[in-house]
Amino acid sequence: MKVVMKAAVAAGLALGASQAFAQETVKVGALYPFSGGLALLGDESFRGLELAIEERNAAGGLNGKKIELVKGDAVDPNQAVGEARRLTSVEKVPVIFGTYSSSLSLAASQVAELAGIPYFELGAISDPITERGFKYVCRTNPTSKDFANRMVDSIIEAVAPGLNADPKSLKIGIIHEDSLYGQTVSGFQQARAKEKSLNVVETLPYSAKSVDLTPVILRLKSAGADVVLQTSYQNDTVLFFRQMKDQGFKPKAVIGAGGGYSTRDTAQAVGTENIEGALNVDFPQYRTNPQAAPGIDEFVKKYQAKYGTAPRSGHSLTNYMGANVFLDAMAAAKDLKGDAIKEAVMKVDIPVGRTATGWGVKFNENCQNTRVSPFLMQWQGGELVTVFPAEAAVAKMKTGIGTN
Repeated sequence: MKVVMKAAVAAGLALGASQAFAQETVKVGALYPFSGGLALLGDESFRGLELAIEERNAAGGLNGKKIELVKGDAVDPNQAVGEARRLTSVEKVPVIFGTYSSSLSLAASQVAELAGIPYFELGAISDPITERGFKYVCRTNPTSKDFANRMVDSIIEAVAPGLNADPKSLKIGIIHEDSLYGQTVSGFQQARAKEKSLNVVETLPYSAKSVDLTPVILRLKSAGADVVLQTSYQNDTVLFFRQMKDQGFKPKAVIGAGGGYSTRDTAQAVGTENIEGALNVDFPQYRTNPQAAPGIDEFVKKYQAKYGTAPRSGHSLTNYMGANVFLDAMAAAKDLKGDAIKEAVMKVDIPVGRTATGWGVKFNENCQNTRVSPFLMQWQGGELVTVFPAEAAVAKMKTGIGTN
């Protein structure tokens, strides 16, 4: 009998300890594409969130409670919905962080909205994400319109002066993968180019899963495109540069919209000599002037210490910055219910130039951060360096594509 009672007491103590630990832990969802074609940048994005959480836990957690990341693998929109349901209904997380891909974010955030769970978007850029009248969807990063406008404006402000040319004399080709990401960016590019009276000679969509972009390249070559604006993921970026070389097509400038243009893996696959000079409008990369982005050097050191390499793209930095903004809001909220967290988020007020990305933070009525702008980068000597705006630049822009 004593043995039974001791066992029961021990079991009770163990259960009590387990419950106490559970009470001292806050679960948060991390929804990204960890497998499939988007996995590289999905994982790179997650690393920024992971670093922010680890840093927060080392400093005492969320108001004294340890934060536990619960991962959800969103390969496609259907799986994003399924994982969002698991995170909200089974894991019962109070918030979800994500997502990198716009189509995944649009799908998953609907689930969170219905559950009354804040969905914190740290990387997907399509404007509709925060334009659907949802109460609990908030985003810290720039939108497709921000990217598109910066790309078109870069032709006027940087490319044309570098070529000693009148911007209106340059023939512009717009190409894009045909998912929500590419469609949204290209639509805003066309509108901005028309507004600025620039000469768009081709607008060509294609599948990101395409294995042959030769027809697209030949159309651009036939139209005499001087500047190509491409919105793409990694595989189609690599394919475009390889086949552009095969077809002897050498425009005066190529400008990417983040995505595949962002990573060292792309540069290595294409060949640094072939991607040399390619421009990229994107989230701030780690080769950015720290005076314009305080804390960026410390982030790079932490990243290198944990992962043994320099950041693979600016996606990790952007997710790190956004995660810290929302974690601060959660810490300031009166509780971890949706309404309280949203109220705290809407009070955030950080001036431009005070975060590791160089951005500020102030959310509008749609809970979209209004103090953000992508930078203009360029591949130089195997590194993606910031060349515009001047206060963030670490190098001067060069002209031409490729070194051979």
